[in-house]
Amino acid sequence: MKQAFDIGPLNRNLTKMHPEARVLVQPLPDCPQVQLALLDPTPMKHRPFTEEEIKTIQDYPAYWAFCWGSGQALAAQILDTPSLVAGKTVMDFGAGSGVIAIAASLAGAREVIACDIDPDALIACQINAHINQVSFRLHDDLFSFDEPLDLLIAADVLYDRNNLPLLEQFHSIATEVLVADSRIKQFDFPPYCRFSSRECGTVPDLDETRDFNNINFYCNRPIRTDRRVPASQEPLPI
Repeated sequence: MKQAFDIGPLNRNLTKMHPEARVLVQPLPDCPQVQLALLDPTPMKHRPFTEEEIKTIQDYPAYWAFCWGSGQALAAQILDTPSLVAGKTVMDFGAGSGVIAIAASLAGAREVIACDIDPDALIACQINAHINQVSFRLHDDLFSFDEPLDLLIAADVLYDRNNLPLLEQFHSIATEVLVADSRIKQFDFPPYCRFSSRECGTVPDLDETRDFNNINFYCNRPIRTDRRVPASQEPLPI
């Protein structure tokens, strides 16, 4: 059944980045059963930006308006392998658009928490949950969360090497940790071990180098990767 949802708050938030920026609800290429309200690249393509516009974009980069490659890759992995999350209490850390939280909800997680320090990202998570007809909790500070976690998932959070200490903190907070990353080429952070990889890009396409499309998955404990492709890959009706 078609459900109404309001993307107006996201468009209003995007004007902080650029007055012409807007979102477009679109299925993801690598997991089309998930739809997200993401930046519509059409008004922003093939045009020069003034120095003032570039500064405004840098001041408000709107990370939540993109589905970054690692997030899309791990969402696809979860949907192909529901046993990664089924029956577990799962946190999507640095949730951004909420793609991991949505995938975990669709794959049968017992409870899902989307965590992001950006209040606009939490608004995006809530609207994208509505678009995909799932629900999960929102939280704004990992270090004030004092409930047991079976699984913490972090995708595209290691773009800044200053974030590397988070790996040890994740390990102390949750029983199991899954990390998706394409930036660190020598990933040597015991007890994390690589268990799989996947080719995936960012949506909308940022024309990133191919290296950034090679997504590696790491876990802090041995993991099985038996895949089960979902029965339906059809996107939800808009």
